[in-house]
Amino acid sequence: MSRGGPHGDGGPAGPGSAGPVTTGRERRTARGWQDRVREYVRDLRGGVRDGERGPLLVIAGLIVIWIVFQALDDKFLSPRNLSNLSVDIVGTGLVAVGIVFVLLIREIDLSVGSVSGLAGAAFAVLNVNQGVPEWLAVIVAVAAGTAVGAFHGFFHAWFGVPAFVVTLAGLLIWNGLTLYLLGASGTINIDEEGLVASLTSRHFGNDLAAYAAAALGTGGYFLAARRRQSRHRATGMPYRPGGEIWLRTGLLAVVAFAGAHTLNRFQGLPLALLIFLVVLVVSDYVLRRTRYGRRVYALGGGVEAARRAGIGVERVRIAMFMVSGTLAAFGGLFVASGLTSASPTTARAAGSGMLLINAIAAAVIGGTSLFGGRGSPWSVLLGVVVIQSIASGMGLLGVQDAVQFMITGGVLLAAVAADALSRRAQARRGRP
Repeated sequence: MSRGGPHGDGGPAGPGSAGPVTTGRERRTARGWQDRVREYVRDLRGGVRDGERGPLLVIAGLIVIWIVFQALDDKFLSPRNLSNLSVDIVGTGLVAVGIVFVLLIREIDLSVGSVSGLAGAAFAVLNVNQGVPEWLAVIVAVAAGTAVGAFHGFFHAWFGVPAFVVTLAGLLIWNGLTLYLLGASGTINIDEEGLVASLTSRHFGNDLAAYAAAALGTGGYFLAARRRQSRHRATGMPYRPGGEIWLRTGLLAVVAFAGAHTLNRFQGLPLALLIFLVVLVVSDYVLRRTRYGRRVYALGGGVEAARRAGIGVERVRIAMFMVSGTLAAFGGLFVASGLTSASPTTARAAGSGMLLINAIAAAVIGGTSLFGGRGSPWSVLLGVVVIQSIASGMGLLGVQDAVQFMITGGVLLAAVAADALSRRAQARRGRP
């Protein structure tokens, strides 16, 4: 006869029942896991509300863009087109990273397109017309961009001329100088087998290279996230739960290895993309892990507060414009590499056309605020992929440039409006 109760085996088990017994400790353990899951979900939702909704919306928008263009042309997501896309983003992306440094201190640099064109022209004239070795011509071209940035920063920081005015004047000056350098000979074709041309044509054909880069990036992110978690926990600061770090690492691994597989189906890992990723890692480290980077964010948070904290405001401003000029020149070499030439037509387009617009749009769409103090170099990656995906898709469809201008402008306006609304919402919640 059953000892479980009046209902036999179907009733509640008594103390002497042979059936499974859930102890109080097990119930507390189960409740503990449920509490942890609920807490993790709350933390994740809070993080999305506070600072990660923007990037998630950009990712969602990018997915929609890819789906639409793939439906219109099945070549859009082909390995060849995606590989070309990964190379095409680099020139604009490098210029946009420099823009991020300036935007973080609440300024703007309108000269980056002209500086990139000047660097390409200077390299072509020195190497092709004057016979200067390529490596030396590259150094001179990049140094010219650094000097131009120092020039802009000096007039802004020490003479008090608004950055908008200084860099607008620079846009005209350096564009004119570029046309002057190229005027006598017109288009200058660079060596298609040379150092600069290989920046966009070189691929690592061994499959291991792309997979190694994916593994290194994923592992580096995981180690950095765990180190940040330990440091924040030790100092009593908010930190990401371990489950969230594993989830993010897993998602990153899926994207990274899928990208590596796609690139290997064409020509392998492009050298240009590898250089761009290295620049993003170094830039992010400088801004987030060094004292100088903290000064940049402090200056973006408020000039007077930064000055009272002992930060050399003028020196930081000059340095940021130097970084912008240097990366603009570096990006200009990649643009010249893709075209394998420097010409007055491309110089005019770079100085006052799509390169400037796309660089600013990439930084803002990715999440860097026009109001200063918020953003990172990694935001450029999302923004420039969105911009270049639109250009690539419309190129495949044969859409006119005028339509591309309108769509890019609309996307930029939407990103700036979202940034302004986010700032307003944070102000209402009492956040800076």
